Amino acid sequence: MSGMSGGTESDVIVRKFIVVNASQSHAFNVFVEHHGEWWPLDRYHIGSAPAETAVIEPRVGGRWFERGRDGRECDWGRVLVWEPPNRIVLSWDITANWQFDRNLGTEVEVRFLATGQNTTRLELEHRLLDRYGEHAERMRSTFESDSGWGAILQRYAVRVA
Repeated sequence: MSGMSGGTESDVIVRKFIVVNASQSHAFNVFVEHHGEWWPLDRYHIGSAPAETAVIEPRVGGRWFERGRDGRECDWGRVLVWEPPNRIVLSWDITANWQFDRNLGTEVEVRFLATGQNTTRLELEHRLLDRYGEHAERMRSTFESDSGWGAILQRYAVRVA
């Protein structure tokens, strides 16, 4: 694994990266097909019931959502770009009040770059945070924080290994 990188204080974009010991295709597949196994559902879910899993449907237009233990599903966004095993772009449609709003439209792009036979650099960019309006800087700080995208990618790295 490698370090994390973030933007400057004036950016309304969050950028993180991590290097994992996995092939590009395995890294991509774990990110998508096993999303609910590494996403920190105990801390990051929006449904009223405890979350059971998180799902990324593998196609453009597919949903990105959580399923609660009560069977209810809460959308987080949708798949905008589907290019396995190179990249995926997801809309992140969760407001500053942690509610789904299909019109928010921030984007999370994740690129998987083969750096060796069995290593992959995952680059994540969460952009269009200006769509949060007056909450843009607070949300950027949240995603940039020690418990934000960096911590989430660390959990992913443990699962992918």
